[in-house]
Amino acid sequence: MSKRKKIILSLAILLILTAGCCLYAMWYYFIGTSSAPVEAKGNADFHIADFHSAVDKDGDGIDDQSDILMGAREYIATQPRYKSKYYDTGYPDDGYGVCTDVVANALRSAGYDLMQLVYEDVTENPEGYAIDQPDKNIDFRRVRNLKVYLKHTAVSLTTDIQQIDQWQGGDIVVFDTHIGIVSDKRNDRGVPYVIHHNDPFQASYEQDILESRDDITGHYRISE
Repeated sequence: MSKRKKIILSLAILLILTAGCCLYAMWYYFIGTSSAPVEAKGNADFHIADFHSAVDKDGDGIDDQSDILMGAREYIATQPRYKSKYYDTGYPDDGYGVCTDVVANALRSAGYDLMQLVYEDVTENPEGYAIDQPDKNIDFRRVRNLKVYLKHTAVSLTTDIQQIDQWQGGDIVVFDTHIGIVSDKRNDRGVPYVIHHNDPFQASYEQDILESRDDITGHYRISE
């Protein structure tokens, strides 16, 4: 075999191995770390009492915590496709969305208009946001802004996922550059799943990811 053919063969093998590793990594992250929520456990399996907020913001007879969790599930039931783009409507209106839209629509279901609320907080506390030109239509859809807003307005909770009794469905979990709603489903160790929208390749909108992440920066509850 000529030297040139050997080089080509070596490159082909390397390319195949690299592609295989990439496919395995994608499978492990998007499928291997996720199991069907219907097979997961719940609070009762770990003798954890369900948390219900004393607040019913929209007056529909359902407390905020339950409303937010239900709202998150109703939103992902629409199977939004992942794309980051600007909307004059603020809230996406074409079936696309990103991680912040899961949170915004979950809160909207409970009577909280995150677009308006973030705009008001940016206006009242501009020094905390470092936004050169506030834009009501997009500011509430950026994780960095929601980090500030939640610190100003929500109940701050532990980021230690081993304290499983402190995590409840309807909470909000914040990562370095990502955000989601805590599920009421748990894995075998009691760590909750997360309802989120991370990218176009996600196998499920509700996944067992907390133990595989080391970038949790916040854990919040909208009302007590």
